[in-house]
Amino acid sequence: MKLTVVGCSGSFPSAESACSSYLVEADGYRLLLDMGNGALGELQRHSGLYDLDAIALSHLHPDHCIDMCGYFVARYYRHEGGRCEPIPVYGPRGTERRLTVAYGDTPSDSAMSEVFDFRTLTAGAVFELGPFTVRTDEVAHPVESYAFRVTHRESGRSLVYSGDTGRCGALTELARGAGLFLCEASFTDGKESIPDLHLNGREAGVCAQEAGVERLVLTHVPPWTDAKVNLRDAKDVFEGPVELARAGAVYEL
Repeated sequence: MKLTVVGCSGSFPSAESACSSYLVEADGYRLLLDMGNGALGELQRHSGLYDLDAIALSHLHPDHCIDMCGYFVARYYRHEGGRCEPIPVYGPRGTERRLTVAYGDTPSDSAMSEVFDFRTLTAGAVFELGPFTVRTDEVAHPVESYAFRVTHRESGRSLVYSGDTGRCGALTELARGAGLFLCEASFTDGKESIPDLHLNGREAGVCAQEAGVERLVLTHVPPWTDAKVNLRDAKDVFEGPVELARAGAVYEL
């Protein structure tokens, strides 16, 4: 199983990275987790536009989903080869409506569903996509938001993506024993403290330690946050290897 960081900036793109988007591959199958601002362009460095097999959206804030509008254009108006068949898109309740409103001028209210097969996420859901088993749980954020555990069935190896979340037990349980924990670290310890919104580097490290993961990768660090401080804080409390996500980074599990 291979993870490629397509984009990892939080809230809005930085000079170095698009917003959240992560490509998970195994056995020729490609699953994309989130497609935030700028991700569609960066995705084309790592995959053909029409080579994705499924998409899962953690929540409906623009920095995690807005480039789905551009992807709709690519799939709906493709001239060479005709319109694409619908691709499975997993997301919170109202995903189709949210993207249709964001686009603002689709040919019809149902045009999005002509190229996206929308499927609604629920807490505790388990589903199979190609060689993967995907488990979800709802995490702590102002809007309905999900974390994902993606397991390659043949190898048994798992990665967990937090989505956006404050501290919550559901994330710790979902991450338990994962080979790689891709965890948001938007806030700075001692600077911001807003419950049920985001984690800081120390909280991400504590969660990783409690879950017993093998490796922690900090992501979704906004341009105004000092990522090196969050990295230091996570290292102070997590005994395993820790690093900062960067656009283009590849991890083999």
